[in-house]
Amino acid sequence: MKKLTALILALCLVLAASAALAEDLVLKIGHIGPQTGDAAVYGTATYRGAQIAADEISEADNGIKVIILNEDDSHDPEKSKNAYNSVMEQGAQMIVGTTTTGPCIEVGALAYEERVFMLTPSASSTQVTEGKDNVYQLCFTDPNQGSASAAVINERKLGTKIAVIYNNADAYSTGIYQTFIDKAKELGLEVVSTTTFTGETTDYSVQVAAAKDAGADLVFLPIYYTPASQILIAAKSIDYNPVFFGVDGMDGILTLEGFDTSLAEGVMLLTPFVADAKDERTQNFVAKYNELYKEVPNQFAADGYDCVYALVEAAKIAGVTSDAAAEDICDNLIAAMQQLKITGLTGTMTWSANGEVDKVPTAMVIKGGEYVGLDN
Repeated sequence: MKKLTALILALCLVLAASAALAEDLVLKIGHIGPQTGDAAVYGTATYRGAQIAADEISEADNGIKVIILNEDDSHDPEKSKNAYNSVMEQGAQMIVGTTTTGPCIEVGALAYEERVFMLTPSASSTQVTEGKDNVYQLCFTDPNQGSASAAVINERKLGTKIAVIYNNADAYSTGIYQTFIDKAKELGLEVVSTTTFTGETTDYSVQVAAAKDAGADLVFLPIYYTPASQILIAAKSIDYNPVFFGVDGMDGILTLEGFDTSLAEGVMLLTPFVADAKDERTQNFVAKYNELYKEVPNQFAADGYDCVYALVEAAKIAGVTSDAAAEDICDNLIAAMQQLKITGLTGTMTWSANGEVDKVPTAMVIKGGEYVGLDN
């Protein structure tokens, strides 16, 4: 009798465990970003950060499992549409992405038509969300980056004569440039040189020489890390040593293959994440990332991480179920995001109805081959 009772009890425990397992909320989240090509540092980082968050949530035994469906778009708008179709065919209910602005504008248009909710970790142009109620941003918008950069330069008296070099064929770069110029004029900053380039440019000697000839003691670079690295090389070749101040697109320059990182010593940039922060959340993330990938995470990794946590919290509020289709939960996720307030690696965040995030930017500087807080 005792054996029978024990057997029945064991069976009940097995059935209870099975029932609990069956009740787990399984969320399928697509991730789209460049993992090959010139912008690979960005998409690789957002994917790694997203996967770390997914693993943490799935292993926390809180009844939620997160599956990341990852696709590479090579920072190519056409490839990004194929990547979008692929994650949707795999059953994605929502998307972390896309990582960069051009692809995000293209994918956002498709997702708007098909009613798929997107939270981009780092596509910062206002064009990303314009006219699309389903696309939200975790990063600062370009206008915020431009005006905040001018404010930091002014408050800290980092330069008296400023040169700007930007990509006039890129929505990200031009958006930041425009608001930087407006804010600089308001603050009385003197801009002595403005030069441009395009995605086809390979020689930046003219732009750098113009900044030097104008007497600029600070060069503002609202651009990605690849052209920024070439500008630093060009400056070194003519013994030009101004302060270089960039934005989040320059985060990743220290891991650019073949680049002499000593050239980036003293470079400053605006970012929502500093890896040497002392809070427990950041320290745990940095340790985990370094354990897995043998490098210090950049801001994009932190963005990807925060995106997954934000989507999971929004899914809870929205009442998302494991079998819910993306188009059936999109509107509920939109409403949930406007109720959400979370503290992540990149700050305490809330969202407005236009998809823009509200959080406080910080600045960092490259010292000894590492990113450190500007006040550290």
